[in-house]
Amino acid sequence: MTSTPSDTSPYGELRAELATLTTEAFRPELAEIDRRSTEEIARVMNGEDQSVPAAVAAQLPRIAAAIDATAERMARGGRLIYAGAGTAGRLGVLDASECPPTFNTDPSRVVGLIAGGPGAMVTSVEGAEDSKELAASDLDGLKVDVNDTVVGISASGRTPYAVGAVEHAGARGALTIGLSCNADSPLAAAAEHGLEIVVGPELLTGSTRLKSGTAQKLVLNMISTITMIRLGKTYGNLMVDVRASNEKLRARSRRIVALATGAPDDEIESALETTGGEVKNAILTILASIDARTAAALLRNAHGHLRVALEAARGAGPAS
Repeated sequence: MTSTPSDTSPYGELRAELATLTTEAFRPELAEIDRRSTEEIARVMNGEDQSVPAAVAAQLPRIAAAIDATAERMARGGRLIYAGAGTAGRLGVLDASECPPTFNTDPSRVVGLIAGGPGAMVTSVEGAEDSKELAASDLDGLKVDVNDTVVGISASGRTPYAVGAVEHAGARGALTIGLSCNADSPLAAAAEHGLEIVVGPELLTGSTRLKSGTAQKLVLNMISTITMIRLGKTYGNLMVDVRASNEKLRARSRRIVALATGAPDDEIESALETTGGEVKNAILTILASIDARTAAALLRNAHGHLRVALEAARGAGPAS
């Protein structure tokens, strides 16, 4: 068969490459899904989504190793930086933006980069995802160094912006993680920790905001949440690293202190008042029967880990 000019054009090559990706595969059994009832389509989608947690579970050892490495660098003052395009980039920005209200982190500690800049959160920026150079420039703007972790996110695992981010970060000595939804991806190959969550073809051919997006969200939840647990941002399953700065947060703070200590309301109010609304400090003053200044010193020595500070206050172990 004689090749046509379009077969060898860049677009022809791209079409051929996409045809090899699991996330882009066509499913003939769903070719007439638009003829089904709304409830039938919903049941199919729900069934598809149930396969995602199993795909994530298959990669848990790799995910855990990536999280431990991330937490180690963040404990040294490093940052967690997500980089992606389109849906993947938006998911990274979303996860980053939720860390300050959840864990009282400085907004600069967990950062989301999306190809094309903040405007790309709501409007597609043509060509931005195809530029490795743009990713390098965005990371240079953050002055990425050896204490940082950069997570490239791409459903296909071939998006130049995500791959370029990982390559550039690795060259700067940063820890690199590549999160994709296809096996043997260039992104995973470029990263120190390759996380390939293979969820299979989408309900709508190539619509990776569906199962692939769900899988990425689940993994990002794990990366940020477990890293923060490792950094001492929680006490058990309580979000203790919050400061009561408005009425809603004051109510939440009182409840957290109550759950952690079982103390009566008046003791909780007094503890929060003397510690300036710092929940960790208030809990420590109650459980260890110490004053606010001592509690603050113990927490500093324990690098913010409430359980370690509590053990030190009780003489059960060193606060380090």
